[in-house]
Amino acid sequence: MTEQQHPQNWFTLPRVLFWILVLAFFSLQLRLWIGDGSLAEVWQLNSAIERQETENHLLSERNKRLRAEVKNLKEGLDAVEERARTQLGMVKEDETFFLIIDKKQQPAEQP
Repeated sequence: MTEQQHPQNWFTLPRVLFWILVLAFFSLQLRLWIGDGSLAEVWQLNSAIERQETENHLLSERNKRLRAEVKNLKEGLDAVEERARTQLGMVKEDETFFLIIDKKQQPAEQP
């Protein structure tokens, strides 16, 4: 019999092992790129951590400034006086308040 007349056996051990390994490789690759613990998720979480650390640093600096301001308000009257003048428009006794209006900054009058 010639080679063409013999039916080929497609289910040989090397072929089965090859396809099992190919399927295992692709399933591991799929898990690596998609799903829980994938590289994309790790990259996303790392960027979220960086953003949160930046925000935490900014908030920490803000808290330091606020603590210093509270300490200043508790200990010194100068800060209280400054706030009363700038935010509340208060003046001391025997002081005269002058409001200077710049004509360049006034809105144009409408006819």
